[in-house]
Amino acid sequence: MKNKKIQKPVKDKKEIGQKTKGFPLKILKPIADFLRQEMFRLESKKKAIAKEDPFLDSNRINDNASPDTDVVEQIGHDRVKALENQINRKLIQVKKALSRVKIGKYGICEKCGKMIDTDRLMVMPETTFCVSCEKKKGQ
Repeated sequence: MKNKKIQKPVKDKKEIGQKTKGFPLKILKPIADFLRQEMFRLESKKKAIAKEDPFLDSNRINDNASPDTDVVEQIGHDRVKALENQINRKLIQVKKALSRVKIGKYGICEKCGKMIDTDRLMVMPETTFCVSCEKKKGQ
């Protein structure tokens, strides 16, 4: 009987690609540092914007006879809420990218498992989809 090497069964191609294609640690560390700084910047920006909300102003005028003041306050409040929603979405993306750095899947598309183009990652380091999957997602 010949000695045959027993090969382990190959798991799915995505798993193999993710294990072999990831970025080296020396590249991931500065990216993780940048993402953490971005997270803290966004959180402080969110706090600063919240202070601009006219509904939270202690000197708010409670004059029911002045509809123009109410309209200005409502517009200011809506603007603050829109900015807060935008920052919250960006914060979620940054935190998600940070978690992908920790598990070793940063720079790998969530959908197809291929590497995300480095030019795209330079522009949007928090992205988790390659360009083609992002286009498909938008349709």
